Amino acid sequence: MARDVYAEILRLRQEGRSAALATIVSVHGSSPACVGTKMLVTENELVAGTVGGGCLEADVFAEAREAMRTERSRVVSFTLTEEHGGESGLTCGGTVEIFIEPLVFPALYLFGGGHVGRAICEMAALAGFTVWVIDDREAFASPERHPAASRTISGPFEEVCRSLAVGENSYIALVTRGHRYDEDLLAWAVETRARYVGMIGSRRKVLRTYESLAARGLDPAAFDRVRAPIGLDIGAVTAAEIAVSVVAELVGERRSGTRKKRKGERRPRLLPVLGEKRA
Repeated sequence: MARDVYAEILRLRQEGRSAALATIVSVHGSSPACVGTKMLVTENELVAGTVGGGCLEADVFAEAREAMRTERSRVVSFTLTEEHGGESGLTCGGTVEIFIEPLVFPALYLFGGGHVGRAICEMAALAGFTVWVIDDREAFASPERHPAASRTISGPFEEVCRSLAVGENSYIALVTRGHRYDEDLLAWAVETRARYVGMIGSRRKVLRTYESLAARGLDPAAFDRVRAPIGLDIGAVTAAEIAVSVVAELVGERRSGTRKKRKGERRPRLLPVLGEKRA
C-alpha cells in the first residue's frame, strides 16, 4: 500500500529529517502522471508518491537534493523521452513542470536539560529546530519540563548518543552539568556528520577538554569545527541570554549557505549620505 505523503512529512518533521516535496504543476503532451501528482524524497530515498517513474524520478530526485541543500524552492521543466516513461510508454515529446519545495527540519540534539538547556530548547523550537532533549536524569528530560521539545530521552549519555541517527542536517549542543560528560560526548560528536557541534564552558575548560581528548588519541584537527565556548560572544550571563547567543549561532550556521552577500556596510548611516548630497 502506498504511503501517505502528508503522514510521511509529519513523521520526518518529528524525526528532524529533511525532505523535498515535488508536485507536477503543468503537463504538455503525453505524461505518465497528471497535474497535482506528488513525490516526497529525502536525501537518500524516495519516501512516498511518484511523478511517473523511470528516469524522470531520478532527475527529480537530483533536483530535490539541491533544493534541500540550498533551502530554496524551484520550478523545473523536463522534456520527456522514452527513458523517462517508466512502464507507461506515454511520454514521447511531452513536457512537465515540477515545483520542488524543500522541507528542511533541522534537528538539534541538546545534551543537558538543566536551566540553560531548558532555555535553549524553548528558543530553538521557536526558531524552527526540531529539538531532542537528552539527560541522564529523568526529571531533567521530561515532556513536562521541556514542552517545546519534539522528543525527550532519559538514559546514560554514552548509550543514547550511539542510538541517534545524526546526519548532515543535525546540530549537537553539549550543555551537560559536568566536565566529564561533555568530554565523552565531544569525543563522539566530532566523529559524526553533524553540521554543528557546540560545547558550553569557559575557554580554560574547553582547552583542557581538547588536551585530554588529544591524549586519548583523537586528532586535534577534529576540534577545529567545534564551537566552544558555545554561542556568539554577546556577553551573555543568564540562562536566557546564553540561549539567545546559542540559537543565534545555530541560525547563523543554518543560513550560512543561503544568505546573500551585502555590498557595503550592513547598517546604513545617514550623515555620510547627507554629506554626499550636500557636496
